[in-house]
Amino acid sequence: MADTNRAVEKLQGNFEASIVEVKQDRGDWIVTVKKESIIDVLAFLKRECRFDMLTDVTAIDYLGKSSDRFMMVYQLTSVPFKDRLRIKAPVTEADCSIGSATQVYASAGWLEREVYDLFGIKFDKHPDLRRILMTPDWEGHPLRKDYPLQGPDREPYKGRLS
Repeated sequence: MADTNRAVEKLQGNFEASIVEVKQDRGDWIVTVKKESIIDVLAFLKRECRFDMLTDVTAIDYLGKSSDRFMMVYQLTSVPFKDRLRIKAPVTEADCSIGSATQVYASAGWLEREVYDLFGIKFDKHPDLRRILMTPDWEGHPLRKDYPLQGPDREPYKGRLS
């Protein structure tokens, strides 16, 4: 697979029913897929298209703007071809979980723990899903848009102390 364009075409041919949207933004291809297919899509891209590195996993909170509150974002890189591809998958608040990419990319472990900690999205079949940045007794998920600005039960911020 020599370029991302051909990888996207191959993905469309094999996962037509799972693809929600395909677009290009600033030269990067972005493919949005149904969350139920995320593991199969990532495995296909790694195996068939040589996207051998998962460089980032994050989430976006679309509180009040979309019926699917969250969007999972996976940034893939093909080292041999020096190509990048972004895969996205919508996640509803009612079923706030998605398959763990650790089944395909071991590097997803810490990244998914961060998303779980800060957004509260659960990753099915994750080998060690627990908080990574906040203390285990922390209430809530700080990057959710409905999270209190000062944090749970905290004194309001009063600026620098002299």
